[in-house]
Amino acid sequence: MGGQYPSALMSSPVATRSFGAQSMTAPLREVLVVRPGAAFGAAFDDPAHGFLHACDLELARREHDRFVELLAGLGPRVEVLDADTLGPSPDSVYAFDPLLVTARGAIPLRPGKPNRQSEPPFIEAWTLAAGIPTIGRIEAPGTVEGGDTFWLRPDLLCIGRTLRTNDLGARQLAALVGGDVRIFDVPYWRGDDRLIHLLSVTHPVADDLATAFLPLLPVGLWQLYRDLGVGLIEVPEDEFETLGCNVLVVRPGVVIMADGNPRTAAALADAGCEVHTYPATEIGINGSGGPTCMARPIWRA
Repeated sequence: MGGQYPSALMSSPVATRSFGAQSMTAPLREVLVVRPGAAFGAAFDDPAHGFLHACDLELARREHDRFVELLAGLGPRVEVLDADTLGPSPDSVYAFDPLLVTARGAIPLRPGKPNRQSEPPFIEAWTLAAGIPTIGRIEAPGTVEGGDTFWLRPDLLCIGRTLRTNDLGARQLAALVGGDVRIFDVPYWRGDDRLIHLLSVTHPVADDLATAFLPLLPVGLWQLYRDLGVGLIEVPEDEFETLGCNVLVVRPGVVIMADGNPRTAAALADAGCEVHTYPATEIGINGSGGPTCMARPIWRA
């Protein structure tokens, strides 16, 4: 995904900056989000986008603003991009998917959802302008979406092979990252209509704790959790449907999750977490994206 970069996102190079987010649970210092724009408002017009109902753009923006306000209030620096500068994809609001930021630099990904393949060059323009080098890209016909990746340890990356992340893309990403990378097959579930990412069914909460919807958890990942001593907070089926697995860790013991998941929230609180919630009816459930999906960590330390 090289070539020319959109001028709308270019700015003066940053001389020095901190970056790198090889963790899902270390303190979040800087994060990138994308405010929903006109394309989000029209997402339901094309069934291929997979939205559940006609989008109320103003409600989505209010929910997103509440999410950003909550996130910034907990400490991280929040970089907000306007979706209308990122091309025609309604899914650009889910900023986690087109980019991975390692300790060595950025890896623009190549989403498997066709309408999202325009996003990585725009995001790469931002990372380059922000002083974050590109260390490699996912090249066609490989595909990888960020929602199918997570760091279980700073030196251990898990990748889900799904309908959006294919074998070639997973192997390309493993080669770029290097070190210990594990690839797991994620169940087909309900296909493209109700696609699931790896992070749809599990999410690390601490070094020794993760959420999980056990009926869809890859057995190899369950075994890895067991071998590493990671306990599981089991998300009930009705709360799986309302993004209960998708928990954004701001810093150890402090998490953000979507409203409407009381049993999972209570289990997290019982495990010692401070739980913050935000309204996610339009910005989250309609487009099937939770708080992790909306926030691409740039720096955790």
